[in-house]
Amino acid sequence: MFFSWRRIYIPDKDGHVEHIYREKTDKRILRKNPWKDYGLHVTVLILVVIAELIGAINIPITKDVVITIMPLIYTIVLGLIFYLAKPIKWIKRKQARIAEGAMMLFIGVLIAKLAVSSGQSIGLIFQMGPALILQEIGHLATILVLPIALLLGFKKEAIGMTNSIGREPNVAVVVDKYGFNSPESRGVFAIFIIGTVIGTIFISFLVTLSLSFLPLHPYAFAMASGVGSASMNAAAIGPTLAAFPGMETQIEAFAGFSNLLSFCVGIYIVIFIALPLTEKMYNWLEPKIGKEPLVPKKEDK
Repeated sequence: MFFSWRRIYIPDKDGHVEHIYREKTDKRILRKNPWKDYGLHVTVLILVVIAELIGAINIPITKDVVITIMPLIYTIVLGLIFYLAKPIKWIKRKQARIAEGAMMLFIGVLIAKLAVSSGQSIGLIFQMGPALILQEIGHLATILVLPIALLLGFKKEAIGMTNSIGREPNVAVVVDKYGFNSPESRGVFAIFIIGTVIGTIFISFLVTLSLSFLPLHPYAFAMASGVGSASMNAAAIGPTLAAFPGMETQIEAFAGFSNLLSFCVGIYIVIFIALPLTEKMYNWLEPKIGKEPLVPKKEDK
């Protein structure tokens, strides 16, 4: 055992210790370099070009109400079609994982741009006073769907599903409190997966409808787009910028600052308010309106 340990870690002439399999591992990583998946990158470029050529589509509902469908929706739908289409062999699960990582990388550029816009409009942000903090109360709105989850037959999974929008910080809080294999954790993971798959599409349509039907100030829509998710924030900004041309800097500033607050402050709202309130509502409502569980429990033998 001692001899094998001496062979695994071999110091070089400068005294640095390197694993004997390092070179083999490096070659394997280089062989699977995601940046060399040219089929994926060319496909994404083609989808973006198609979406931009189509452009925004305005669907008039009434004289004063118009629904705008942004190019982001086209790229998401077309990408899903390419992923599910069997004849297309070069877009599969591996490419989906690469695209997920790349999306988080490139969203960082957007976050940096929003940070710059926030800095340029810092005086205007301070003028809003407590409004930016009070809008964080919106985190509690998800609890309103708890009765629906109970009527559908969910049990303690409903606590994890309805205490928040189920992004990374919320998942961490629920798993830490209830355990990885708990019903509450299964519920929050379900929402996390659904939000990852269709969250951007849903919030883009929701913002579009809200812009058409709700007579609110542009800053209100910008603040509402900061839900604590970078991808959802990006999807919500597009329709808002299209609806209020000439206010790009201000809208980006409020959206970016609001998203930062939601990510930082929102986790404490979940810990100290949302999660305890969800538990109390569950304990009060479940005996009254709870249904049989969706998956019956196995009888002990």
